[in-house]
Amino acid sequence: QVQLVESGGGLVQAGGSLRLSCAASGRTFSRVAMGWFRQAPGKEREFVAAVSGSGGTTPYADSVKGRFTISRDNAKNTVYLQMDSLIPEDTAVYYCAARGPLNATPRTRVQEYAYWGQGTQVTVSS
Repeated sequence: QVQLVESGGGLVQAGGSLRLSCAASGRTFSRVAMGWFRQAPGKEREFVAAVSGSGGTTPYADSVKGRFTISRDNAKNTVYLQMDSLIPEDTAVYYCAARGPLNATPRTRVQEYAYWGQGTQVTVSS
């Protein structure tokens, strides 16, 4: 069983920055791909970014490419999402997710992630 705990959300003005963190339990963290998703009110949960087990592959959604950066520190069992140049459309609950055991390849679909955090609210004011 993997437990994920997000932190770092909050209220920020448009153009500002936030860094989300996701602390994961489990001894095989470095072998598992991690992802960030978000869900705005009335909308489906959507892919934001993902990172391979080694950290070398990082796909992004087109809507955040060039503004967000995903990274991981396997020594700390933590994945990060640095969000810069935030816009009101980025407002959502952000979820950290982990793929199943030994799945190190990052994916973009919700169905391909086995474990989820509780979510952290990000609100961008105009």
